[in-house]
Amino acid sequence: MDTTIFEQHESEIRGYCRAYPTVFASASNARQVDEEGTSYIDFFAGAGVLNFGHNNPAMKEAMIDFLQADGVAHSLDTYTTTKRDFIAKFHEVILAPRGMNHKMQFMGPTGSNAIEAALKLARLATGRREVVAFSHGFHGMTLGSLAATANQAFRQWAGVPLTDVVRLPFETAPGGSTGIADYRAALQDPSSGVTPPAAFLVEPVQAEGGVNVASREWLHEIQDLAREVGALFIIDDIQAAVGRTGGYFSFDGMDLDPDIIALAKGLGGFGTPIAMTLNKPEVDAHWSPGAHTGTFRGQGLSFVAGTVALDYFTDEAFLADVLAKGETMREALEAIAAKHSERGWEVRGRGMMQALDTGDGAFAKRIQQECFERGLLVGPCGSGGRVIKLIPPLTIPEEDLRDGLGLLAQAIDAAAGAP
Repeated sequence: MDTTIFEQHESEIRGYCRAYPTVFASASNARQVDEEGTSYIDFFAGAGVLNFGHNNPAMKEAMIDFLQADGVAHSLDTYTTTKRDFIAKFHEVILAPRGMNHKMQFMGPTGSNAIEAALKLARLATGRREVVAFSHGFHGMTLGSLAATANQAFRQWAGVPLTDVVRLPFETAPGGSTGIADYRAALQDPSSGVTPPAAFLVEPVQAEGGVNVASREWLHEIQDLAREVGALFIIDDIQAAVGRTGGYFSFDGMDLDPDIIALAKGLGGFGTPIAMTLNKPEVDAHWSPGAHTGTFRGQGLSFVAGTVALDYFTDEAFLADVLAKGETMREALEAIAAKHSERGWEVRGRGMMQALDTGDGAFAKRIQQECFERGLLVGPCGSGGRVIKLIPPLTIPEEDLRDGLGLLAQAIDAAAGAP
């Protein structure tokens, strides 16, 4: 396995390749194969991008047809047939059934791009600067989104102050049960020195933060306070949406009414990059033409594959299958935690985003290494990397799912020194 060319010429910034020290050559659905022919079950799925698997056949066919027909691959924000198809279908399949009339804003290929646009729009709409974000939250690596990100391991590389963010505890963090009420009291006290923010930015399920799951009641508490003080309510659903948790949005069924929703990752379907914010019309009206631009706002292949991806959400059996597979994952993790009950591990998650909190980053890294050696790709997350997060493709075959969970159990036993 020759990795010399990477080590000689690629930046030291490379990270995932150090955890997966091989050279991948092909991939299909929930498996990747390296150039020596070793097959790996993928429980990482491009950090949550590949909800529909590697090289999804229906999307691949549509993309090949698009390329052979000389479709418009790059279009800035000009009108194209592919963008029209995506917008029409997204409205029909996702927005209209939920009674949502949000405008779709395309700004670039990444989740960070979506968050930057959302923060800029919130500040423009309210005339305020500060944004409330939460402990353990992850919103991206560019300076605005990084300011909202809580993880010091990422923040330390900024090189400049990361300002204009008020940090409150997430519901599951220390102080989380009273944090919103305490902040409300401060806002109501004219001598507190605390002024109303432009927005509240929250992930209903914190993915990179450790798979911390917020309750309906707590999210409504945030939304209610935002309404009281004239702030926007922004949901970052970049990793937890597009079917990952059993609904299209991670907050489906909670009767929430966000002003802005940030989407990316699985939105492009095939792994093709695209990001989008959904803005309420009265909020979106604060934009002027060209006020926020981006070279890759009109990525044709992403629109093509993303339109095909929407077909999954016209099939009730698909989301039922996601929930059933999620339960299989949870049961397997609970069995692992019970076997090692003396360690006090916690299982948490929603749908097909499930996690095991080992409480020890070094131990979780050993688990990742043991998994790789057995042919399974997983990724740690959370404080100090102590949480093993499982996010396989939603389309993973049942056999691969069960085989992967078996490999995970073996790897954890090996890392723990269990017989």
